[in-house]
Amino acid sequence: MSGRVKIEINESEETLKQLLKNASTPQEKERIQTIYWLKIKTVETVKQIAIMLGRNRVTVQKWLHKYRTGGMNLLLERKKNLGGRPTSIPTDVIEKLKEELQKSEGFQSYGEIQVWLKTCFDIDVAYRTVHQLVRYKLKSKLKVTRPLHIKQNKESKETFKKNSHT
Repeated sequence: MSGRVKIEINESEETLKQLLKNASTPQEKERIQTIYWLKIKTVETVKQIAIMLGRNRVTVQKWLHKYRTGGMNLLLERKKNLGGRPTSIPTDVIEKLKEELQKSEGFQSYGEIQVWLKTCFDIDVAYRTVHQLVRYKLKSKLKVTRPLHIKQNKESKETFKKNSHT
């Protein structure tokens, strides 16, 4: 009959139960569960498995293909992370930026950091990139002084400082 899964499962029911108990991720558990259901003949078609797991039929077929070609090891193999897009600012420059941010002078704005990167290292990056790097990756804040009022009397400020420490 068409639609039935024709696959030879080498593992025993006990082995599959043990693998289900020891599964560390939900993805592993779903894949082992699929093989287990086929072993104990709970399901007969890929469509039934897909409905029970809430997955696409093609996904289940890919899992079964992996099992047929490489067994349980290939089925449970995790994808390798290829790393994604490379950073626009090299790591040595990020280290120098971190040192500059630690200094007492620091930077007054993210735009100033942009200019520093352009003049010192000839790296042209967007404002948003600089902001995210400094604020969230390096977890640093800019050295911005508090604004002073124009009419503030410097003498009264000094006398206040002297009197408040005693």
